[in-house]
Formats: sequence, structure tokens, C-alpha cells
Amino acid sequence: MAAIDYRFTDPWTEPEAGPHTPGREAVVRLPGGFHCYGPPFFAPAVAPLPALTAGHPTFGSFNNLAKVSPTVVRVWAAVLRRLPTARLVVKAASFEDGATRDRYRALFAAHGAAEDRVELLPRIEPAHAHMAAYGRIDVGLDSFPYNGTATTCEALWMGVPVVTLAGSTHVGRVGVSLLSRCGLGHLVAPDEEAYVATAVALASDLPGLAALRAGMRERLARSTLCDAAAFARQVEAAYRAMWHRWLAR
Repeated sequence: MAAIDYRFTDPWTEPEAGPHTPGREAVVRLPGGFHCYGPPFFAPAVAPLPALTAGHPTFGSFNNLAKVSPTVVRVWAAVLRRLPTARLVVKAASFEDGATRDRYRALFAAHGAAEDRVELLPRIEPAHAHMAAYGRIDVGLDSFPYNGTATTCEALWMGVPVVTLAGSTHVGRVGVSLLSRCGLGHLVAPDEEAYVATAVALASDLPGLAALRAGMRERLARSTLCDAAAFARQVEAAYRAMWHRWLAR
């Protein structure tokens, strides 16, 4: 857009030497990350790891269904095939429609994920109940090539680690930024095979997963992702630099 001069990003979403999203806007990389998350006051406490009582790991995604493409379904089904006792919960407002639920059940079934292993949930209201639903999930699965953003932050705040796939565009590397800023870069996979392996390994180590979950909220709170004051200072410095550049024209 010719009317927009700058676009905020960061070193993880668009590294200097990496792929760049084309556009007219000049890229401004905020060194501490271009997102700032304010945890909701109504979020309940982090629930214990559900696998410890369920007897099986549960993967999950609450991303917008538009991001859950047939390719994503294929990869998520591969995760389930690797762990025969595992379950998957996918929540999206679009699942209020019966035909949409049927279509996604068929997609999963076509890749070997039986209907009784995949639960499709519609929108959950009110908001605190939506947040509480993360208590059913052991490991979050990010969508690709369009990653989750607020959804990933919500999952982390509720103690759920998220596995993401590093893409080649801005929207496909948001997960890289969010997880790296929380010290969870080991959950960033470079390709589909590594994505499946990372998810399976995480869900197979219940003691490690329980410990990660127990400290996740504090980890997120201490990260730059929740440091609003530092984020504001970086944005202010960027605005001032833009203004000085304008004056020098």
C-alpha cells in the first residue's frame, strides 16, 4: 500500500538474511519482538497435565479453521498415527455447522485418524470457559503456513506448549517469534517431518511435559512477550526514527 511507509516485524519473523515478505513498506525490526501480549484477567489457573489422569496424550488447536488446511490435517493425522493412543481436539466457531464437521472428519479419516480420536468443538462461551478448555490439552499444534498468534499466546498462558513449523513468509514465522522469545525455540520445526517428531517426543515425555506446563505461565510472564513497558519504548524509538527520517527528506 502506497499510503503505508513502514511495517513492524522482528528478527525472528523476518531475519535480515532470511526470506522477506514483498511489499512497498520499509521493514522495521523491533529487537524484542513485534508482538506484546496482555494475559486476560479472567484466565483460570493452569490445570494439571491432563494425560496423567486420561491415560493418553491429547493434542489440540483452537486456531481459526481457515488456517487448518488439508495439508495441516495430513500432518496432524501423522502425529496421531505415531502415537496410537493419542487424541486430538480441534476447536473452531465453524464447527457449529454440521456439514463442516463432517467434511473435517472425512479429511482426518482419509489420513488414518479415526473419528473417535478427533474431537471437533464449536465456539465455547463465555471467554473464561474458552480459556479453561486448554486444560484438556497436553500439547498444542500450530497451523501452517499461517501460524496462530493470539491462540498461541493463550495456549502458553494456560500451560500448553505449542509446536510450530517455521515457514518462509511473515505469517508462517510468527510462531518462531513467539516461541523463541519464551525460550521455547526447540519447539520450532524446520519441516513437516521434524514437526511430527517434535510433537511426538514432547507428548511421550509426561514428566518433562508436566514440569514444562507447571512453569509455563511464569516463563511467559517473564519473557519480552509480556513486557509492555519495554515494548512501548521500542515502538516509541521506532516512531521517532521514522519522524527524523521524514524531517531529513
